Amino acid sequence: MSDKLDRFTKRARRVLTLAQEEALRLNHNYIGTEHLLLGLVREENGVAVKVLRELGVEPGQVIRAVERTVGRGERAPFGKPTLAPRTKRVIELAVDEARLMGHHYIGTEHLLLGLVREGEGIAVNVLRGLGINLDRVRTQTARNLLQNQAQSKEKQKKESKTPLVDQLGFDLTAAAEEGRLDPVIGRHNEIERVIQILSRRNKNNPALIGEPGVGKTAIVEGLAQRVVEGNVPEPLLNKRVLMLDVGSLVAGTMYRGQFEERLKKVIEEIINSQAILFIDEVHMLVGAGSAGSSVDAANILKPALGRGELQVIGATTLDEYRKYIESDAALERRFQPVMVNEPSVEETVEILRGVKVRYEEHHKLIITDEAITAAANLAARYVPDRFMPDKAIDLIDEAGSRVRMYKAPYAANLRETFMSLK
Repeated sequence: MSDKLDRFTKRARRVLTLAQEEALRLNHNYIGTEHLLLGLVREENGVAVKVLRELGVEPGQVIRAVERTVGRGERAPFGKPTLAPRTKRVIELAVDEARLMGHHYIGTEHLLLGLVREGEGIAVNVLRGLGINLDRVRTQTARNLLQNQAQSKEKQKKESKTPLVDQLGFDLTAAAEEGRLDPVIGRHNEIERVIQILSRRNKNNPALIGEPGVGKTAIVEGLAQRVVEGNVPEPLLNKRVLMLDVGSLVAGTMYRGQFEERLKKVIEEIINSQAILFIDEVHMLVGAGSAGSSVDAANILKPALGRGELQVIGATTLDEYRKYIESDAALERRFQPVMVNEPSVEETVEILRGVKVRYEEHHKLIITDEAITAAANLAARYVPDRFMPDKAIDLIDEAGSRVRMYKAPYAANLRETFMSLK
């Protein structure tokens, strides 16, 4: 269950917390579908409440109907209420609804659809009693999701404070909020160190240093997930983490001055929006754009970095850090190094267990624990020129692709045809 909860949006997680609160309020020692419904209507900014309102039912009506149906317990329960089997089933169905829609996140809308699809709990009976047609819940939810997608894109175009960065880069916090990022397993110390550096007044720019594939980008994704969850110090609350690569900055800047103008615009947008900029392969800043100009990207960035106006998280390898960053003393002192070591085989196994659900969904198969252990051990033994966990994840992905390819109906027919030709 825990790996699925990692994909729940902030509002969906709040619904589960509110459901627990409702169970305690009613002196119940379990969390039933009725409590989940109460949690949904208390999360007033979620899609579920909007759908119910459009179907003619207000949150207050639902609350009163549930209280009439189940009543209040005589005494407060001992300990925390636990999920009832039917509620667990609803959550499983919500996960499946998200999968069917092609969503990598689970929101309040999926929980509502899970309730409706389960079809037999107290929550569904309450909705029917309020005159709600369950088929219309599904139709109205789909309509709302389409409207929200269109409005979200339009709103981003109109209101974004970082139009150029949005065009050239990728918003990690938005991806985290939508549940599109893989869960980050381990790396607690590295993420904490990054947060500590970002919270400084000056020289607040972490440089993640480690070999390719050890998980430097995953640490920044973990930071973005913590920002979305609110699990960061006050200075970092509501910050956006935007990823940008140097190649996209340089692309298309043929004439003298174009690159400098683009980079200065990026810096201006980041400073004005108080976002955090993540630059992978940060060593490429040294010399970038200097072919037709008197200055390179690093020299343009230095003043803003030194004043603490611009916050940048860089990622590079140890060799490239020594060659490009350490050799430039002015640039080096603006960054605080954070070493990212290769995880052990045991740590890699835990990482694979955490991310396997994404690969199971993609390849439409089950990845056993034996396969995970074998992938970590075989990658460590037979792929010496690459680093964990990337090479073990690649092995799982490759194996999943191969199994799916040979299990497909067309593949079986192709094999039969091939054998007949022999």
